[in-house]
Amino acid sequence: MALTAAIGLDVVEARVAPLLHPAPATLIGSGKVEEIRILTAEVEPEVVIVNANLSPVQQRNLEKAWNAKVLDRTALILEIFGERARTREGRLQVELAHLNYQRSRLVRSWTHLERQRGGFGFLGGPGESQIETDRRLIGERIAKIRKELTEVVRTRALHRSARKRVPYPVVALVGYTNAGKSTLFNRMTDSEVLAKDMLFATLDPTMRGLKLPSGRQIILSDTVGFIADLPTQLVAAFRATLEEVLEADIILHVRDAAHDESEAQKSDVLKVLKELGVDPDADDEARPIFEVMNKIDLLEPEVREALLIRNKIRPDEGLAVSAISGDGIPALLELIDSQMAAGEQTMELTLPATDGEGLAWVYRNGRVSERADEEGEIHLVVAMDPAQVERFAAKFPSSLKIVSPRQSLTKRSSIR
Repeated sequence: MALTAAIGLDVVEARVAPLLHPAPATLIGSGKVEEIRILTAEVEPEVVIVNANLSPVQQRNLEKAWNAKVLDRTALILEIFGERARTREGRLQVELAHLNYQRSRLVRSWTHLERQRGGFGFLGGPGESQIETDRRLIGERIAKIRKELTEVVRTRALHRSARKRVPYPVVALVGYTNAGKSTLFNRMTDSEVLAKDMLFATLDPTMRGLKLPSGRQIILSDTVGFIADLPTQLVAAFRATLEEVLEADIILHVRDAAHDESEAQKSDVLKVLKELGVDPDADDEARPIFEVMNKIDLLEPEVREALLIRNKIRPDEGLAVSAISGDGIPALLELIDSQMAAGEQTMELTLPATDGEGLAWVYRNGRVSERADEEGEIHLVVAMDPAQVERFAAKFPSSLKIVSPRQSLTKRSSIR
């Protein structure tokens, strides 16, 4: 029902079809097929949605039996994605997924596709059947789109390389569709990304800079929402979009705490993450995954208060937040901050007193905890990400003397 509402369809009737064993010809049993045939004859719907994946033969047989257009779950999700995609990359990915789906529908079960045709060379020569022509044209278009998407992936990789040179750590929001990721993204970054109470409101990734309580800068990434039984065409087609998740330093799994099927949704998200190459079960210190229980404003007051108290006691077991009210957001920012700090190196930098540019860079990109000014030199104890130290060394090679690990300012031994 939520999928149909997401694309603006009005559901006039709904039926549940118990399924012990799928029927090869129609998926559901003959009795249920006949029941729906009588129903479609009465209400004359524009389309019948089957909340399952149909084979081409099953789809053809049901359309003949019900005398109506039939869409399965994959086709419906593709329609939603096609309506929501905004960027060129998003539209290309949707078209690729749709063409792969269409190609699987080109079977000889449709007799109109078996007719022979002649014509010009670019439409297929004499003796080429319509199905062969359609398959060839779809194949050519798929090849062209994949070539264009290769450029998109290359461009995105260049952007990631540029961010690494900045470098700011990336925190990615992932989760089931409509879990409130975009609303949380807006709350944390003070942005106005489209955030609606609907499935797949976000298809194209969005990234914004975010300053943490310590002053540390990070990049927050909002990604497409997952869903149960995500069509394989979409997992493949949107891999470039979801590569931001693979490159993230921290993954925040946003869950809808008020949803009746929150646990089932969690399982679906973890399954998709595994398909993308992120193993949630692995103890990956380089890319930790934290649960964020969103929408606690919809819970009973006593439940909400208990969750907020748990935030202070056991934040690593999952943080409760409300993107609407802002409850729990400070604790979430502190958690991200502490994780970023855990990966930093504390060391001493010695700069010439005349190097104002280098000194300004250190204060802007590191966390200075101690400073000692001597004649001609300035000694700083600073916490930095290792990549930031490399960047500083590349930017100011003649100004840098590093002592690592830092013991104290009185125990220095400078190295070039």
